[in-house]
Amino acid sequence: MIRHIVMWKFRRDLEETPEQIAREMKSRLEALVGKIDGLLRAEVGVNIKETASSYDAVLTADFPSFEAMEAYKVNPLHVAVSDYCKSRRLERVDVDYEV
Repeated sequence: MIRHIVMWKFRRDLEETPEQIAREMKSRLEALVGKIDGLLRAEVGVNIKETASSYDAVLTADFPSFEAMEAYKVNPLHVAVSDYCKSRRLERVDVDYEV
């Protein structure tokens, strides 16, 4: 199994607050479970304590294989969420590992 973790910092110069963006990301990403083959689990955590080093949200997603994760990344349902995020993020970091 592959675990995919992504963290985001969101822009502060938008009408939406970073918390609002994070909650929207949570809603959209978690809703993809059962709609995209191979996405076994998706959980988004919204940061509750802002520090200089903190990120605004984190995704933990599980896939049965690396190939399933790669297919998820180009699935139109995921691409729509990704496009929303790209227009609002400052930074993104990720890590993928075998569980």
